[in-house]
Amino acid sequence: MASGIACAQQGGLHLAYVYPAGGKVGSTFQITVGGQFLMTASNVFVTGPGITATVLDHNRPMQQKEFNDLRDRLKTLQEKFQATRKGDAGTNVWTRADATEREQIRAKILQNPPNRTANPAMSDTVLVKISIAADAAPGEREIRLATPNALSNPLRFCVGTLPEISKAAAKPANPDLDKYLEKMGGRPAPTGTPKYETRISLPAVVNGQIMPGGVDRYRFFATRGQQLVVAASARSLIPYLADAVPGWFESVLTIYDSKGKELANEERFHLKPDPVIHFEVPRDGEYTVEIHDSIFRGREDFVYRLAAGELPFVTGVFPLGGKLGETTSVTLTGWNMPETTSSHDNSEMGITSLTGKFLNPVPFAVDDLPECFENEPNHSVEAAQSVALPIVVNGRIGQPGEQDVFKFVGHTGQQIVAEVFARRLDSPLDSFLRLTDADGKQIAFNDDFEDKGSGLNTHHADSYLTATLPADGNYFIHLTDTQGQGGPEFSYRLRISEPRPDFALRVVPSSVSLRAGMSAPVTVFALRRDGFTNAINLDLINAPKGFSLSGARIAENQDKAQFTLKAPAEASEKPAALAVEGHGFIGGKPVTHAAVPAEDMMQAFIYRHLVPSKELAVVVNGQQRWFMRDAFKIISPTPVKIPPGGTARVRVSAPPGNFSDRFKLELGNPPDGISLANVTAISAGLELVFNCDAEKMKNGDTGNLICDIVPKNLEPANAPKKPGNQPRRGAVATLPAIPFTVSAE
Repeated sequence: MASGIACAQQGGLHLAYVYPAGGKVGSTFQITVGGQFLMTASNVFVTGPGITATVLDHNRPMQQKEFNDLRDRLKTLQEKFQATRKGDAGTNVWTRADATEREQIRAKILQNPPNRTANPAMSDTVLVKISIAADAAPGEREIRLATPNALSNPLRFCVGTLPEISKAAAKPANPDLDKYLEKMGGRPAPTGTPKYETRISLPAVVNGQIMPGGVDRYRFFATRGQQLVVAASARSLIPYLADAVPGWFESVLTIYDSKGKELANEERFHLKPDPVIHFEVPRDGEYTVEIHDSIFRGREDFVYRLAAGELPFVTGVFPLGGKLGETTSVTLTGWNMPETTSSHDNSEMGITSLTGKFLNPVPFAVDDLPECFENEPNHSVEAAQSVALPIVVNGRIGQPGEQDVFKFVGHTGQQIVAEVFARRLDSPLDSFLRLTDADGKQIAFNDDFEDKGSGLNTHHADSYLTATLPADGNYFIHLTDTQGQGGPEFSYRLRISEPRPDFALRVVPSSVSLRAGMSAPVTVFALRRDGFTNAINLDLINAPKGFSLSGARIAENQDKAQFTLKAPAEASEKPAALAVEGHGFIGGKPVTHAAVPAEDMMQAFIYRHLVPSKELAVVVNGQQRWFMRDAFKIISPTPVKIPPGGTARVRVSAPPGNFSDRFKLELGNPPDGISLANVTAISAGLELVFNCDAEKMKNGDTGNLICDIVPKNLEPANAPKKPGNQPRRGAVATLPAIPFTVSAE
């Protein structure tokens, strides 16, 4: 996918974790950022106002050879010291300089020891100073690091109002250092399961990391009758781990009394991986909350934030959404709630957040269709609730085993769509939909439907069905829970309408580094809905001067397009937040939607998810040199026409001098069936020859050709390897996208 090229463009700079992953307003503290290729990180950027951040230090485990050399030198010094003490040193006596060198070596080993077991993806760490202003808005932010040439991926960073407590930053097991210390007469190597325990005062947010086998315990005093809420944030901080199963830190919470008796235990909340416990204190005394991974895994990126106290927490809302342009009164259920109703100003289409005087924001859906509420009883065909289409019904499966039935009048050949929004709105409902006619004959059904725009869901439990009605008459939509469950919080929004073709957009990656005056590839995914097939044109909106797009179009029936973003000629001191919009026609009318920035994240070695980010952050590095100003322009007319089974020639301007001797062009993420056959230097610059495989490409196929500029020889084959992690060979820049069409004409 596009993320591979993006990674090369970013120089491999990648953040694996931030610890602690947040802090209190009005505080100053230090955080550790772990990842890969971070040793030249010089800047920190946090979204939103009110936070300043400064890089303090860098660290990476030393290479084994360096450790061996230092160890051998230390051994020589020790022998010299002993010989001097015994009077056997001769002329090679111990000096003050030797003593200084010995202490320097010891300090270096202790400060930065080697570690053969360290995970390379998080072996680099950066110490960062964070200052949060007293008037900074609480909520979720994003943090990125930057080197002189690259901008990292974002990670979540939380700003809160409760007192904060943090364990010391975790370090991976280091058998090399342990053996060395034992040999030198120091502390023995640690054995057994790592456990941590301390006392806290409520309310508070506790920050921690879980290492392999780790169990963290926090003791607190509580009084009888207190309604305590203990809520873990772990998976919500780092949504997906690429190399761990099930793909995130699966935390478990347990509460014990002073005698060690288990009083409460939770592994999830409403099927979400982060557990929440509501606990009524039975008597005055000391209690303990314990957190660990469900199968006792752990490493540095198993980061958590644990909020505990008499905190207001929403367990459900009704309705789950409202109509565009109106204000919806919402009933809140939960624990320690200061109010049971709220209101939402429905000024923006789509899924937004309902916030208020409670700990957890709740998703809330806004649509422009007419709305109604479910009317009980409607649990059978005979008692079905009549609705007029189009409609959005706000309802709930109030009892286990219950079904809700809705009746509508349909016509021969009419296309019908029925769609449930529940799990996407944090409802525990696992819906199942059936469409039947007046005789009870089943016409269509659906259990689960994948919505790729819902990047944090791994169980797409909402239902979606579409059908063409065979005759005039009454039809029935049956809605149930697949597991036969139900209750006050099993709410839903049911849309019944004719197809409403539409689209949503995700732009990947959400962090882009550009060389001044040069281009880099980005990808926009089109999430097509209700049969929308038209092309989508993409534009930058209110971008700083000098930014531009090339090839920014998603063709008909295509679900993504890779194109290029060009930088201004001047570097930027901090990232620019760019906005991309998509324009299409639906029923002959223009429609515009914003492209939501996202990260293409891998889960458990195989699954991929488009996880939304706060902003599309683009940083411009370096200065454009004079001889590059007119370079790398596509001279040939576009779109380039390539005949099936034939070739096409494309001319590109290039800088003067020996460009072809130093660099080569490679086709990145090529369409299956298109290849770059040859590159020739010509007076105008370069001529590129593309081949088209007639068996893989057909007449009318369209897309973009993305050509990366790659150094021919980064270093001689016999050059000694440098110590430490080195970025992979990759593109130093990218040509503007070359639109193409396969055409037999």
